[in-house]
Order: sequence, then structure tokens, then C-alpha cells
Amino acid sequence: MDKLLIEGGSELNGVVTASGAKNAALPILASSILLQDKLVISNVPHLNDITTMLEILSSMGSYVTFNENMNIEIDTSSINNLKARYELVKTMRASILVLGPLLARFHEAEVALPGGCAIGSRPVNLHIDCMRKLGAKIDTSNGYIKASAKGGLVGAKIDFSTVTVTGTENAVMAATLAKGQTVISNAAKEPEVTDLINCLNSMGAKITGVGTDTLIINGVERLSPTNFSVMPDRIEIATYLTAVTMTRGEITIKGSQPKLLEIVIKKLRNIN
Repeated sequence: MDKLLIEGGSELNGVVTASGAKNAALPILASSILLQDKLVISNVPHLNDITTMLEILSSMGSYVTFNENMNIEIDTSSINNLKARYELVKTMRASILVLGPLLARFHEAEVALPGGCAIGSRPVNLHIDCMRKLGAKIDTSNGYIKASAKGGLVGAKIDFSTVTVTGTENAVMAATLAKGQTVISNAAKEPEVTDLINCLNSMGAKITGVGTDTLIINGVERLSPTNFSVMPDRIEIATYLTAVTMTRGEITIKGSQPKLLEIVIKKLRNIN
């Protein structure tokens, strides 16, 4: 598609259902690696990045099934390949999210640098630094991050110099199965991070400080299978709300969570 042609002047009215948030679904999918059993996830958006993450998990030996509603069941008990190949990783930076779970459960991992990028061009170094603090030995060569942690990861204090959403998510997942306690300071507070933590806690993880910039994770030996519904996409919902407000229409959005959009709703009420 080269362009979009929009003819305005009409009210927008109707009923829509909010899609699941991609940026919450991706780390939750990656977290399935921590299990030695099944994770069932609902409200997953049907997007290319989701397909790529499922392909990465399948390439490692996971058994993935889903229905037409994108309710996904992942069985990671049969994982036998700890490498996330470049041909799968190259199109999606979020693929770095498998690093922490692989190290936590299997004590080793080999993950291609997303997009083949140099470490310094985007903050992949933050992911590497926090894994090293948890006790991993890491080598970066030939476009791959090769990591190992003989004996397993060990809890540590992690203080991010820059707020990073995926860095926080990777650190949290790695710390979930680490020995002892991990304290993450300057952690990202986005709702998508909270959604991942809620999913992990439903598996039996022990994570406190949810929604704050300080997270405390007490490592556990094993997680249990769970069913989890991904949060709605707040950007999609905000787009619908803005468009309908601009055209003075009326809309019902099913599956939304107004608390996630309090600021947006307040602003729209002020201008309407």
C-alpha cells in the first residue's frame, strides 16, 4: 500500500473490540521458556512480530498451537535448541527477550543481535550488563550474544542507567529463577511491564514493587502452568477515542481498561 486516502466529514460511530497489546504479548510469549510445562495465553494480537516470536519458540523445540481467536498454548517442556537464529531475529528487536529466560532455565543461550546491529547503536548493552550482574559470562562475536551461567544465575542489584522497557522485562524474567534476591532500580513502569509481572506471578514467581521503579524478585526453583489474558492495546484504544472525538461520534470499545487511559480521557474531555 503506497498511501491512505481519507475523506473526512462524517461521524464515526459503532462498536469495536480492543486488540491485545503487542508490547505486552511479546515478553509474555518469551516468558513461556521459563516453564517446563504449558502456558495458555488469550487476547494475543495477530501480527507479524507475534508470528516471528512463535517461530523462534518453535525453532527451539516448543510445541505451539492456537485457534482462530489467537488463543495460544505453548508447551516448552521439549525445548532442545538454545539458539535464536539470525534469520528469525533480524526483523524484530524484541527477540532479545528470549535471552533472560534461556539463561534462567537452561543456564546458556545463543541469541543473534537483533537486526545484526552493533551493540552500541541501540541499548542492547543494557540487557547484556544486567545478565552479567546476575552471574552470566557473555561473549559477543559474529553477530551473536553467547551467554552461559554454570550453576545458574544468582540474584543481584541492578540499577539501570537509563529506563528501558525490554531491559527491565529481560532482567525480571532472568531473576525469576535466579538463586536469592534481585533488586532492580530505575525499572520501567509501563503497563506492559506490569502485565508481564502479573503473568509471572500467576505462574508462581515472587515479584513485588509492581508499578514502581523498584522491583524486588525472590527467585523460585520452578514455575507452574497458568492461563493469562493479555492486556488491551492502549495505543489502539486511544486512537479510536481520538478519532471519534474529532468527528463528534459515539463508540463502544469492548475489552478496554479505562484506568490505562486516564490521561488520554481527561484530555479529550477537556477539548470536546
